[in-house]
Amino acid sequence: MNRQRSFIGFIVAGAIALLVIAIASFYWFFAKNPANLIVSTGQPSAAIFVSKLSPAMVSLLTNPDRLQALEGEGELSKLKTSLFAKSGIDYKQDVQPWLGNEITLAITTLDIDRDRENGQQPGYLLALATKQAQKSREFVELLFSKRALAGANLAVEQYKGVKLIYDNSQPEQDWLAGAVVGEDFVLFANDPKVLRDAINNVQAPDLNLTSSPKYQKATKQFPKGGLAVAFLNLPIVAKWQGLELPEQTYDSEIISLALNPKGLLAETSFLTSSEIVSPSSPLSKPVGALKYVPASAGLAISGSNLSNLGNSDLAKLWRQATATIYGSEEDVVSRFAKPLADVQKRWGINLPEDIFSWVQGEYAIALLPAKEQTIPHWIFAVEKSESVEQGVARLDAIASSNGLSINPLTIDKQKISAWTELTTATKKSDVKEGTSFSIETEVRGLHTTLGNYEIFTSDLETMDEILTAKDNSLIDNPNFQDSIAAIHQPNQGYIYLDWTKSQNLLERQVPILKLVEVLGKPFFDNLRSLTVSSYGTDTGALKGGVFFQFNNS
Repeated sequence: MNRQRSFIGFIVAGAIALLVIAIASFYWFFAKNPANLIVSTGQPSAAIFVSKLSPAMVSLLTNPDRLQALEGEGELSKLKTSLFAKSGIDYKQDVQPWLGNEITLAITTLDIDRDRENGQQPGYLLALATKQAQKSREFVELLFSKRALAGANLAVEQYKGVKLIYDNSQPEQDWLAGAVVGEDFVLFANDPKVLRDAINNVQAPDLNLTSSPKYQKATKQFPKGGLAVAFLNLPIVAKWQGLELPEQTYDSEIISLALNPKGLLAETSFLTSSEIVSPSSPLSKPVGALKYVPASAGLAISGSNLSNLGNSDLAKLWRQATATIYGSEEDVVSRFAKPLADVQKRWGINLPEDIFSWVQGEYAIALLPAKEQTIPHWIFAVEKSESVEQGVARLDAIASSNGLSINPLTIDKQKISAWTELTTATKKSDVKEGTSFSIETEVRGLHTTLGNYEIFTSDLETMDEILTAKDNSLIDNPNFQDSIAAIHQPNQGYIYLDWTKSQNLLERQVPILKLVEVLGKPFFDNLRSLTVSSYGTDTGALKGGVFFQFNNS
């Protein structure tokens, strides 16, 4: 029989485990006193219940009511009320008195019964820390009594000194199993076998996640003060998704969330047994090229030495991630980085070979929203060097081979080289001669030298904005400065995304993003920007972070 085994269905505790971690990221929307930061000093204690072969585990390391105390009777209160409504459970009366400072959710196995004929049926385990074991036992009894009244067939079993309660519901209903283990944790699962395995993992420590060398290595990267943490066993996650990756450089990942006076910082470490190769020397300050990026930019990428990017571990991570999500690196470029794909197609160039290969110094790439067209304007600023001069000459040659003319222009006394194309335009005439023709010049790109940088732009308007708005650059923008202040230094540079200015562009390139925005409406409604950076490398670990800045931070 192919039984439906969706995870704990209506039970609120399971939903809280997932959603309250997301709510933590909404903290800055509701907090009235930014000085009252929530921090955690520990690691997930529930890892002892989880198999070392678990694909993923995520933990909230604080009591959700601490978040509630900051936001008052706001979104979190509504969330808990709505989630518990269907179960007949009163959170304040039945859960709040015993709930402790950890909620952990794990995918424990890819297939509970290991029977391929009835499909893959993952096992899920929810562990709730309890500060009053007796009250938590009363809650478990209350929960299952309500299920019995609703028609579930209950069973009680003693397993290695632990009382298990579970139901034998009809196939179309959710299965649920629960137990209180010792004085510290309440466990729920979507099958009693998952609970038995969890108890076995405690009593045979070499089976649980804490004994895994991958996990031990990952936890050493866990920063102090993390509010939530997630651990991913990447090869097993790929197997869970039915993927066979052509390149498996990284074997595990740990992610932590921490509150910051300016927003929320998510830090991650990708672990590998291979030697880490940095694309460039770490930077202790933002690159100077950013002073030529206007504050109106919606997206800015900055760093140094693009020539070595293809051989770096960042590139290996990109290939592994894009193969996981999209199936190929080329596909993700065509979907997400369409403006870059358009440049390649329009100019007949290969970006890594024809441009990145000669960028050995600092650089900045930016996209600016276009008011009357869907394709954004772009800027590329690169530090001058002998290789850059050769690269510019190479681009001029490519432009000429594509039928473009190279013409000198002057804007505000600044000499500029423009790649132009002559086109014809037609116009209907009232006289007998019929149609009249005119010749128009279309600019395909421009470049000029400013200080120690060569600046390329997509159009005259963007070049003019750079020349006339020298005191309104991104590097001097307070929002940008606040964002990068939260990122560790030294680092490999920044990817800065102004959400308000880039939202429409991203929605066009990634349609599923609209659905994500609906599900996370409070988050996206208040998101101001996000900043991504790689912190360089330690032995066997590639570190990075994402900083989310909110409108009222």
